[in-house]
Amino acid sequence: MSKQIFLIDGQSFYASVEKAAHPEYHNKPVAVGDPSRLNGIVLAACPIAKSRGVTTASRVGEALAKCPDLVVIRPRMRTYIQISLLITEIFESYTDLVEPFSIDEQFLDVTGSLGYFGSPYEMAKIIQDHVLVSTGVWTRVGIGPTKVLAKMATDNYAKKMPEGIFELSFEKLESTLWKLPVNHMFMVASAMTRHFTRMGLYCIGDIARLELAEFKRRMRREMGKQSDIQAEYYWQTARGIDPSPVVSGIRHQLKSVSHGKALRWNLYSRLRDIEIVLLELVVEVCRRTRQHHFLGGVVSVSAVETDGTRSSSFSRQMTLSEPTSLTHEVAAAVHKLFKKHWGGLPVSNLSVSLSQLTEDSTMQLTLFDNRPRAYAKERAIDSIKDRYGSSAIIHASSLTEAGVARERAGQIGGHYK
Repeated sequence: MSKQIFLIDGQSFYASVEKAAHPEYHNKPVAVGDPSRLNGIVLAACPIAKSRGVTTASRVGEALAKCPDLVVIRPRMRTYIQISLLITEIFESYTDLVEPFSIDEQFLDVTGSLGYFGSPYEMAKIIQDHVLVSTGVWTRVGIGPTKVLAKMATDNYAKKMPEGIFELSFEKLESTLWKLPVNHMFMVASAMTRHFTRMGLYCIGDIARLELAEFKRRMRREMGKQSDIQAEYYWQTARGIDPSPVVSGIRHQLKSVSHGKALRWNLYSRLRDIEIVLLELVVEVCRRTRQHHFLGGVVSVSAVETDGTRSSSFSRQMTLSEPTSLTHEVAAAVHKLFKKHWGGLPVSNLSVSLSQLTEDSTMQLTLFDNRPRAYAKERAIDSIKDRYGSSAIIHASSLTEAGVARERAGQIGGHYK
């Protein structure tokens, strides 16, 4: 028997949560963003706001210019996470196979539950009503025999239908999905769309109808010999093939620890200011690595540079002499990497990561550094931060105008709690 998988998405999730919390805004255009920063971005916009030209990721000032009566509400990330967890609990009352995909999207394998609730459409409607009554969030449900088909059913059809439910089966592919432009396929963005267009593949069906060997041949000609794995992935996606199961829970084996920060580029043109933020990112990455009892063997630095007209980016990594999660050791490598590859333009985004993780049950000792003592000191600092907050102990440089650690301590994922 084929599987029955749902991908359930919360419509304009942050905005829906805020409208449920503020009934007085029911018939008003609402967006979630920082109303005190007109240059900040809109994180979510309700359907009324979208109908008036407000789009996600647009500037708050631009959104207000298009929609003067727009109600802009400051984000509450902790509340959104709590509502997302509540929705997960609702889903788990219907099936134990629930896999969060993002804060507002979750996969459900309902194959073993359909006998209690009827057809997939009937079950989707029951869950949809349950979430709406419990949280005020309207959901859209894509149904398919694989995760990738459920996802594409949601994105391409359920989100555009009044009832918010659409089933995409293998039998329907030729009359539905294959007629869509290739950029409607999952994981195909603008760069890949250009590649496919140059290959003469304009619709999803143009890829699906090719033999795999022929598609690989075209991909090699367009993108090089290393493209075989990509070719197989896109060919399978076009045909709805996806062997990955719905895995309950969100905890998977940790492969890297990273931390990033978007910056106002006009404030970060000097190396000494940029290095303050880099150090703050390193502090957080090392702290989280220690929390998971790992050491990192490879450090990576990524940055986006811009002066308002020109822009460029880089991402570079280096292998450390010894795996570590000590702040001063990682910071030295990060500063070396950044100074070597920075082009000199102001920086609008920075991120630092540690990968090739190994357990910290053993560590390499050195003749000249007391590493056990250094770890004991950092773990003592960690325990203070765990108890009193991330800003309980910070470097003095974070108190300067360039520092962002204190502001970040009051945020979740870069947004207000």
